[in-house]
Amino acid sequence: MKSMEEMMQAAQQAAETIQKQMGDMQVKLDAIEVEGQAGGGLVKVRASAKGRILGVSIDDSLMKPEEKNIVEDLVTAAFNDARDKADRVSEEQMKEMQSGMGLPPGFNLPGMG
Repeated sequence: MKSMEEMMQAAQQAAETIQKQMGDMQVKLDAIEVEGQAGGGLVKVRASAKGRILGVSIDDSLMKPEEKNIVEDLVTAAFNDARDKADRVSEEQMKEMQSGMGLPPGFNLPGMG
């Protein structure tokens, strides 16, 4: 039978391992790129799966003063599309990491959801 001290040490080591894996996951998510689109690809937003915006592309055909409101709406839609894709990739990666750690599905580690 393990002593309370041994169990506490094991729990601390597990917590440190999880913390390191979470840090590694954040780096991995920041390296994965997603692209959100709107207006049939007239506006594109590139982002990392972590949610960092990497770039915005707006088709030249939209660059007219009278198209300003449309462009603003399309940029907003493209950002939201990129964000949704980033969230989905992030969720998939987290599930993969959790299953690799032998945690039950739906188990939420602090800072993971």
